[in-house]
Amino acid sequence: MGHAILSGVFTRLAERPQDLPDSFIATVGRESSIPALRDSFTTSQEIAFKSGDEGNLEAIRDADMVLLACKPYMAKTILGKPGVKDALKGKVLASVLAGVTMAQLREWAGEECQVVRTMTNTPSKIGAGMTLLTPTTSPLTTTRLHAIFSSCGRVLTTPEPQFNTCTALAGSGPAFVAVMIDAMADGAVLMGLPRKEAVEIAAQTLMGTAKMILETGVHPAALKDGVTTPGGCTIAGLVRMEDGNIRSTLARTIEAATLHAAGLGQEKK
Repeated sequence: MGHAILSGVFTRLAERPQDLPDSFIATVGRESSIPALRDSFTTSQEIAFKSGDEGNLEAIRDADMVLLACKPYMAKTILGKPGVKDALKGKVLASVLAGVTMAQLREWAGEECQVVRTMTNTPSKIGAGMTLLTPTTSPLTTTRLHAIFSSCGRVLTTPEPQFNTCTALAGSGPAFVAVMIDAMADGAVLMGLPRKEAVEIAAQTLMGTAKMILETGVHPAALKDGVTTPGGCTIAGLVRMEDGNIRSTLARTIEAATLHAAGLGQEKK
């Protein structure tokens, strides 16, 4: 996810928004991973690459804001390494980890570190992401975080108790949407359309519908009714969707992912 965020930020650097960072450090677990990571960024922006525990510590010491984008179960170990808590004093730690709470982060990072939870998704890589931020008491931190994540797409602020649901809806959402696109394309292939064209049509239709909802504010139900004529093909398809309990299935999908997100980053009992 850190890679997706950096990629999104780099798409905006040419515009030089004043609140975006002007230097970047990326850390990885093993030095052998650095060449592939370096090659994956098609930007002229210079990035410092570091690896291992020493690399993490050096990066934290040199940074003003630290983006924690490891696996949830690794957070306690990484933040608990010697010197890390001292290096984080007076700095901002922005976590993108599902299920790891603010209380846990404060315990591991220290009270002198300003902790913020974020949740974003993979479309951030192309500037079309959705990011949620917990509220902060520092206007400067809020401005800087919005500058970073708005370069990756849309940004909303939401209280921490809603973060597990946001994890399911935004973080896991691209996977659920991809399944729907794939299924719609399968139906078109079944009826004789080539796969490539079927996927393109399905994906563009979903993107256009989403954009219409976001830019016009029209309710999804009103949009649906607007293309559903009496006795037409749309209502025939909608009735078949309802036969499959699609609304309940999708709602329960978000419920299941939310409940699972709550357990990530927590010690197993």
